[in-house]
Amino acid sequence: MSLVIVGAGPNLGLAIARRFGREGFSVGLVSRNQAKLDDLAGQLRSDGITAAAAAADIRDSDALAAAIRSLAGELGEVEVLEYSPLPAREFMKPILETTAADVLGPLEFSVLGAVAAAQAVVGPMLEAGRGTILYTTGGAAIKPYPLRAGVGISFAGEVAYARMLNEELAPRGIHVAHTAIAGRIAAGGDHEPADIAEVLWSHHVDRGAFQTAIGF
Repeated sequence: MSLVIVGAGPNLGLAIARRFGREGFSVGLVSRNQAKLDDLAGQLRSDGITAAAAAADIRDSDALAAAIRSLAGELGEVEVLEYSPLPAREFMKPILETTAADVLGPLEFSVLGAVAAAQAVVGPMLEAGRGTILYTTGGAAIKPYPLRAGVGISFAGEVAYARMLNEELAPRGIHVAHTAIAGRIAAGGDHEPADIAEVLWSHHVDRGAFQTAIGF
């Protein structure tokens, strides 16, 4: 069984990989920088976790889907997809300074990427009759902030997509969940990465409520 993390990084992504890896999951990592991914994969292998990495620009839907499918081919079909890329700072302009062009990047990142990632795994999940798709965002998904308009808009679309996906897939054995986190996820930050990883593990095994809000 494998887990693929889209937006893998050294804080939350690595913590999620380790939490699921302890349960016997192989871990696939996706982000834009291959060198950083290789370093993360090396750390996981040092922990005894089978890991692989595939670089892709999350704003390129075809490249993202190809990366996920490549990891599935190497590690086995994806049982859990975690989608939690960190938005760029330029996505967070004040609402009155945000143009239509400014919204394009956040939508590609949070909505189009979310759809492409799900479509890359949902077919095999349906065939298997099981699977988990996890969307993890910042707090603007629940409480939009006018000074960070782009993510407020794009997270809303991502959550709407995830909610509809859950309603459609739940009767067929696939659980979709959204976790919104207000505050910084880092060692010594507002939230410890390992604590958030535990919440996401609970989503997979308990298959409870669609949405969890942390730090509000």
